[in-house]
Amino acid sequence: MSILQALVGHYDRLVANDKAPEYGYSFEAVSFGIVLSRNGEVVDVLDLRDTSGKTPRPSRRLVPRPAIRAANVVSNFLWDKTAYVLGVKSDRNSKTPIPAQRGEHADFRQLHLRLLAGTDDSGLNALLAFLEKWNVEDFGNLARANDMLDTNIVFRFDGDRRFIHERPAARHVWQDHLAAQDQAEGHCLVTGELGPVQRLHPKIKGVKGAQSSGASLVSFNLGAFESFGRRQGNNAPISEQAVFAYTTTLNTLLARASSRNIQIGDATTVFWAEAAGVEAEAEAAEDLFSILAEPEVPTDAEEAVKVADKLSAVADGRPLADVQPGVNENTRFFVLGLAPNAARLSVRFWYEGSIGSIARRIGEHWRDMRLEPSPWTTPPAVWRLLLETAAQRRSANIPPALGGALMRAILTGGRYPHSLLAALVARMRADKDINGRRVAICKGCLARDYRLGFEEEDVPMSLNPDEKNVAYRLGRLFAVYESVQRAALGNVNTTIKDRYFGAASATPASVFPLLERSSANHLASLRKSEKGGLAHWFDREIDLIVSGLDTDFPRSLRLEEQGRFAIGYHHQRATRRVASDRDSEGGDTGIDED
Repeated sequence: MSILQALVGHYDRLVANDKAPEYGYSFEAVSFGIVLSRNGEVVDVLDLRDTSGKTPRPSRRLVPRPAIRAANVVSNFLWDKTAYVLGVKSDRNSKTPIPAQRGEHADFRQLHLRLLAGTDDSGLNALLAFLEKWNVEDFGNLARANDMLDTNIVFRFDGDRRFIHERPAARHVWQDHLAAQDQAEGHCLVTGELGPVQRLHPKIKGVKGAQSSGASLVSFNLGAFESFGRRQGNNAPISEQAVFAYTTTLNTLLARASSRNIQIGDATTVFWAEAAGVEAEAEAAEDLFSILAEPEVPTDAEEAVKVADKLSAVADGRPLADVQPGVNENTRFFVLGLAPNAARLSVRFWYEGSIGSIARRIGEHWRDMRLEPSPWTTPPAVWRLLLETAAQRRSANIPPALGGALMRAILTGGRYPHSLLAALVARMRADKDINGRRVAICKGCLARDYRLGFEEEDVPMSLNPDEKNVAYRLGRLFAVYESVQRAALGNVNTTIKDRYFGAASATPASVFPLLERSSANHLASLRKSEKGGLAHWFDREIDLIVSGLDTDFPRSLRLEEQGRFAIGYHHQRATRRVASDRDSEGGDTGIDED
C-alpha cells in the first residue's frame, strides 16, 4: 500500500470518530467573531481565543477549507484574515493598521456577492449587507480592533448561536461551489476512480523546520518536474476528495494536540493503526507504540514500575497481550517520517506492517544495545541515541538524515546505518567522552552486524577477560594505563585519554610503545611508595591483558575495531574490581568505577 493510500484509508476512521472534518472543511485557527444585525451593522465583536494559558491563543474551529495561496490573492468562504474580511492589515514596521494594498477585500467581497446572489437566508443576507456598506476607515471603531489585526475572523448572525458558515444554507452553497470547480478529469492514482483531479494540493503543517505556512508533500511547480505537457498536479493525478483526505489526515496527526506524532532527529514522525473497524484495538496499538518509541519513566513511582515492566516484557519478547491489554499483534500499523526540504517535504522513512512485528523489532533493537552495567534506567528513545552523535549534544547538530536511517533500521531489523558508528567514533575522538551511552550504541552496531552475518566476531555485553579480539584488549589495556597514571600522579588535569585516545584507537602502533614506557615509569614510582601492592595488582592486570595479544600492535584499526576499542576501554573502567591485596594495603586500584 502506498503512503497516500494508507493516509486516505485512515481518513475514514478519523471522520467516524469525529477527529477530522468532513470533505470541504478544515480546522483552522480563529481568533474573533463579528456579530451582524439583519441590515449588516456590526453588533458586537466576540473574542474566540483560548485564554487558558498565559497568553491568548487562537481556537481551532471547523470552517470551509482554506484556499490555496502562493503569491496570489484568493479568498476563503465566510472567514479569512482581516486583510480580506475588513481590508486592513498590520504595518510591518509600526504594527499599526493600514489598508490592504493587493485588493484582498475586493476579492473577498466579489466572491461572496457571486456565490450568495439570490439567497433567501437571513444570515447570508446580513453578510451581503455588511459587505455592501463596510468602509475600511471604520476599522478603528470596532471593539478589540488592535487585537484583531491579521487574525482570522468568522461571522455570526445576531440572535443565532451558530456561526454563519455553520448555517444549512451556507453549507449548501459551499458544497455546490466545490462541485462546480472546473478541474480536469482523470483516473485517481490513489482510488483508481475517474473524477476531477486536484491541480494544487493543500500544504501540510506541523513538520518541524518546515515553513510556518506549511509545505507540500506532492508538488510540481517547475518545468523540470513536469512531463508530456501536464501542469502541476496533473503530473500525478489525484482526485479532489483523495487530496483532501490525505492532507486532512496528515494535518490531524501533526496537530499540536495530537499524541500520534514524535520527533526523531530531523524527521517529524506520525503513526497510526487500522484494525478493521475495531477502534479499541487500533487505539491500544497506537498507545503501545507511543510507549515503545519514546520510553520515558513517569515521576509517579507506581506508574514508573508499570511502564518499566512493560518495556522489559517487550525486550524479552513476551506476547503483546501481556504487555498492553487489548492489543492484537496482527493490527496493521503505519509509521511515516517527514523532514523539511525548502517548501516541500521529504519522506525519511515509511513502514507498513503489524504492531506485533514492530514490537519484535524494537525488542531486538533494545537487546542489541544492552550493556552491563546499563547506562539507562529504561531502554532509550531513538532521539536519545541521536543526541550522542551531536556536538554539544544539541539536536540541531545531529547529522542530517541519520534519524531517518536509524529508525528505518529499527523498524525493518536491518543494519544500523554505517554513519551512526562513524559519528559516534568521531565524537569520542573529538571530545574524549567515552560514556556508557555511546559505548552501548557502538556495541549495538557491532552486535547487530554479527547477528546478521556482517561481522565474524560477537561483542561482549560486559567485561570478558577471555575475549581475544585485539582491539577490545587494547581498549582494556589503555584503561589500565590511564588508571596507573592516575594512581601515580593523583588527579591530573590531562590524562592519557585526553591526549592519546583518538590516536590509540585508530593507530595503536604509533602510541602504545610510548604508553608502555610511561606506564613503566609510573609503576616504578608506585613500587617505591606505600602503594607497592597496588603496583603489583597493575602489573598482574597488564600481564593478563597482554598475554592474550598474539600479535604486535596493529598499525591501524578499521572503524568497527575502533568501536571495539571503546567498548573494551569502557568495560575495564566500569567494572568494579577489587585487588587481591587491597585490604592489606588499604589502597585503591585507581580504576574509575563510573
